[in-house]
Amino acid sequence: MPALKYIGVLATGYNVVDVAAAKERGIVVTNIPAYSTSSVAQMVFAHILNITQRVGYYSEEVHKGRWTQSADFCFRDTPLIALRDKKIGLIGLGNTGYTTARIAIGFGMQVYAFTSKSPFQLPPEIKKKELDELFSECDIVSLHCPLTEETRGLVNARRLALMKPTSILINTGRGPLVNEQDLADALNSGKIYAAGVDVLSTEPPRADNPLLTAKNCYITPHIAWATTAARERLINLAVGNLQAYINGKPENVVSK
Repeated sequence: MPALKYIGVLATGYNVVDVAAAKERGIVVTNIPAYSTSSVAQMVFAHILNITQRVGYYSEEVHKGRWTQSADFCFRDTPLIALRDKKIGLIGLGNTGYTTARIAIGFGMQVYAFTSKSPFQLPPEIKKKELDELFSECDIVSLHCPLTEETRGLVNARRLALMKPTSILINTGRGPLVNEQDLADALNSGKIYAAGVDVLSTEPPRADNPLLTAKNCYITPHIAWATTAARERLINLAVGNLQAYINGKPENVVSK
């Protein structure tokens, strides 16, 4: 496509484009930052609350009649986990990571982050930690970093082995941040308690993806970004990016 001059990615992540090659050919590549920040943070806690409160499970059990058959007013056959005072570790503290942190603070959680930011740049409620410390000390680890060659496979067998057997992994970032076989092995062996993921390395997943049959692995089909409000912002920003390029003043350029 020798006439190609502009690529407008309809997402925040732009790893679907060879940006270096585009830059070399003078092609402008833009993305759409921050359009789904609150929606993704909301999904982080949808997964956390599903795992800790088992809302879906208990609703199904009630409809099966198990509460009706209960001798007690309260039917409960799984642990319920309070979030207050639990430690959540955020890998990456951009827009989504920071919004997730604010929600966690609202739940009374202790918030830690692995981030390039200086501790002096962080609000007092967020404490900086090294990556391996975050895996070993936190009750919940949530991924909010971009996919790069350095972060690909960041969650692997070695780091999963650092986690507590009661800990939870959340990934609403990018599927390849996680070695899926290593995560499945950790779940099935009880090295960690549960995982909530909205993204996989291949989407839609292959039938043999090990996470599809892993114990306590809750998967949503890459919908964290897709609230109605976020989709409306996406379209408006995409149109704005294209108009800015036509006007000779491109915005949100990632191919600089």
